[in-house]
Amino acid sequence: MSHITHYISVILLLICFEMSAQNSISEDPEILQNNINHRISQAEKDIDNYSYYQAQNKLDEALDLAINGKNKKSAALIYTLKGKLQLINEEQDKAIQSLTKAVKVQNEINDNLNLGKSYKVFGDIYTSKKDYYQALDSYTAAKSKFEEEGLDKELAEVLFCEGNTNMSLEDYAKARSLIEQAIALSKKENYTKTLSKALITHGKVYAKLGDNAKALALAQEGLQIASTNNYVNIIDQGYLTLSTINQNIKNYKLSNDYLIKHIKLSDSLRAVKQANLSAEKRSEVLMSDQSEKLKETEKELDEEKGKNSLSTLISILSVALITILSLLTLSLYKNNNIRLKTNNMLHKKNGELIIAKEKAELASKTKANFLSTVTHELRTPLYAVTGLSNMLLDENPKPEQVQHLKSLKFSGDYLLTFINDILQINKIEANKVDIEPEPFNLRKKINNIVLALNNSALDNNVKVHFEYDKNLPENFVADQLKISQILINLIGNSIKFTKDGDIWIRVYKIAEENNMYNLRFEVEDNGIGITKEKQEHMFESFSQGSIQINRKYGGTGLGLSIVKGLIDILKGKIYLKSKLGQGTTFFFEIPLEYVKKEEVKKKKKKLLEGSIDDLDLTKVKILVVEDNKINQMITKKILTKMKLYCEVVDNGEDAVERIKENNYDIILMDIHMPGISGMEATKRVRAFDKELTIFALTAVTIEDKMHEFDEAGFTDIIPKPFKQEEFEKKLFNALISNNKSEQELV
Repeated sequence: MSHITHYISVILLLICFEMSAQNSISEDPEILQNNINHRISQAEKDIDNYSYYQAQNKLDEALDLAINGKNKKSAALIYTLKGKLQLINEEQDKAIQSLTKAVKVQNEINDNLNLGKSYKVFGDIYTSKKDYYQALDSYTAAKSKFEEEGLDKELAEVLFCEGNTNMSLEDYAKARSLIEQAIALSKKENYTKTLSKALITHGKVYAKLGDNAKALALAQEGLQIASTNNYVNIIDQGYLTLSTINQNIKNYKLSNDYLIKHIKLSDSLRAVKQANLSAEKRSEVLMSDQSEKLKETEKELDEEKGKNSLSTLISILSVALITILSLLTLSLYKNNNIRLKTNNMLHKKNGELIIAKEKAELASKTKANFLSTVTHELRTPLYAVTGLSNMLLDENPKPEQVQHLKSLKFSGDYLLTFINDILQINKIEANKVDIEPEPFNLRKKINNIVLALNNSALDNNVKVHFEYDKNLPENFVADQLKISQILINLIGNSIKFTKDGDIWIRVYKIAEENNMYNLRFEVEDNGIGITKEKQEHMFESFSQGSIQINRKYGGTGLGLSIVKGLIDILKGKIYLKSKLGQGTTFFFEIPLEYVKKEEVKKKKKKLLEGSIDDLDLTKVKILVVEDNKINQMITKKILTKMKLYCEVVDNGEDAVERIKENNYDIILMDIHMPGISGMEATKRVRAFDKELTIFALTAVTIEDKMHEFDEAGFTDIIPKPFKQEEFEKKLFNALISNNKSEQELV
């Protein structure tokens, strides 16, 4: 008990000493203000240097001095800085509380400068919470205060923030206007930090607006300024932005280089932040703080030495108390050492997982870029292979050449199917497959699939049996194209691996609730079957029963992987049962919504009225815009066979001039050409002709670029290589439609 009393006495004496020291300071307002300003300045430097705990301690000390000295202006400013620090530490709710205190006082004393800063931090907080409209309100309030006070530096920063937020809302026109104002103001006053990040963000805006050349120039300029001034966080964003822009312009190598730089730098920044927010760092700062206080107290006590015996006693007791506190702190540190090491290990593992995740995402992105490039490069020559094969078959070849040409055509079609399968797998893995539900008759759909595959079945002497539950309705709403693809793959697979046997297709209900039916589909065969070891891997890409099976039956091993991906997208499940030498059964279950028969009838597509016979083909003019000489020759030959006249140009600039000078009925526009692209050429044409029919004749993967084609103003898309009958159908339908429109005008 006496020990406790002793400690309490020591503490009381130390408190008295501290109060007397504070009173002596508070007596001089100028000294007090200097002490507050010094701590605030140190805290701001600590924040910039990622020393977050040191900054927090400095702000707490400054706030105590401001409150004791009744200095409202400084106290409010400190609350603003605490809010900024809490935002960095991802404590948004605490940050809002601190900012609310700051704004209340700043409004009372009309401190417009710091009130504007508080509103700006409020905007940053709401942006981090993705409450973009609330953020814009805060930035507008901040902008108003900065404009009143003529504070250009702060105004430039808040204009940038406002523009960046509008970009998050995809209002790119407004974002561009605001960021341009921020850039102009920053250049005028040489605010390099705001200027560098505004230029990089401006590049992002232009990339979204489709002007990649200007986007690249702006982002590079911003990165140069950031690098010169060593603005590390801005450099990191610059790398990411330049990676995205270079990907847009197909410079995949440079895009990949910038992406690697971004990942490396962001990992470094994240590691620094984690290290400075760790519990171990907090203990280290606490120990350092106690040591500093001990030194300060010893110095003060030395100055007081000799004044009186009471001062000497206070000095001794203060040193003793601080020593005891230091020992207690050290003891706590040691006791928590294991916990801190565990936390550090968890942080390290978490960091490793984040790096592994980002590397996996980078690998996936690189793979997608690679596939996009390679498939485009393959589809272009395939257009020549399939086009020339069809042309030669139509030109009365020698009897001994027919089989060779058919083999060439088969090989081209097989390679195209393989490429399309790879692209579909890539889309499924990237979650870029959309569901397009529509009403349809399920029973008729399956019947049509069976009829389409019946010739292949007869070639293998296989009989296909179709059983449809008589109590099951026939009309449903679902993505019928995906269901068709699943069934075609599974039935085609069974036909391929069954000789002189039977295939049974069954559909029946396993559950029903509020017009939602859970249906089970079965595809059973008595073919070669699958071993138990191979069954576990059957739904993986490029997986088949064995190398021997691949050589004997052919195929890529992608079909079942596509089936599994499509069934997952349709919120279903698939499994199989098989025995080697006895056959295989695939089961899959998917939910379908029942719809009345009348709805299916309404869905019938409208056909164009009129006939090709009504057209005067001698007056039809078509412009082919294509830089590849072989593709020019093939397209021209196909059009000549259709009795259509065409002209050919090999670049976008000449195409725009020709269209200005002539009246064409249809434009067949390639996308990748020297000079301006087909996209840019079409945009220029749409500036003076909104009605002209323009088809994109392209080998790019159109699913990923569809929105770009729409924005550019294309009427429709014809992907290369195409089937000649589909090409003819699209062209004749467009001509019939144009002819009908002209008749209505007359």
